[in-house]
Amino acid sequence: MHRQFEQELEEIKLGILSMAGLVEKCLDDVATALTTQDSELAEAVIAMDEEIDHREVEIDRLATEFIARHQPTATDLRFVIVAIKLGPELERIADNAVNIAERVLHMSKYPLVKPLIDLPRMLGLAHAMVSDSIAAYVARDGRAARQIIRRDDEVDSLYMQIFRELLTYMIEDPKTISRAIDLILVARFIERIADQATNIAEEVVYLVEARPIRHVWPVPDIEES
Repeated sequence: MHRQFEQELEEIKLGILSMAGLVEKCLDDVATALTTQDSELAEAVIAMDEEIDHREVEIDRLATEFIARHQPTATDLRFVIVAIKLGPELERIADNAVNIAERVLHMSKYPLVKPLIDLPRMLGLAHAMVSDSIAAYVARDGRAARQIIRRDDEVDSLYMQIFRELLTYMIEDPKTISRAIDLILVARFIERIADQATNIAEEVVYLVEARPIRHVWPVPDIEES
């Protein structure tokens, strides 16, 4: 029975990692599609969404069946609860990658308002947060997870900088409004990806420390736990 218990826990973890791999592929591809205005690659990102949705449903099934079958407690129970929560967060990250891809399809038809410099940088920061939050989950590293949460401020600051700059373009030349709004939407979707990476990191802290820290700010240091 213990062997089966461990095998099923590992299956849940592998399900999360497999789904995370697809989500990171989406983020890689949509970053390239954004910088190169590649409509074909943007379409490929959109097409991946259905498979990612399927992976989320499968993780939920595995986790709920595990709870019903084994009635885990303590760390094992938290591990499964966190897996159930991570599935939707990863799915939402993929949804935002799809949202960016859809904006790329629209933007590729018109000249850009401005060169894309800050947006790819912002997306790179958000993607790194996603990657690192999954790594913290695998390593059960609460300290690393706390650092990821604090990095969200940098993405938020960059979002506001981009928003203000594009607002200036729209005020100075109303003809740019539609194209500038596309870029503002992309920035907003990226900001949401960083928020979802933050949510994952918060769940890692809960997994490791049995302490929920959502809606707690500033993030307490691990020594204060």
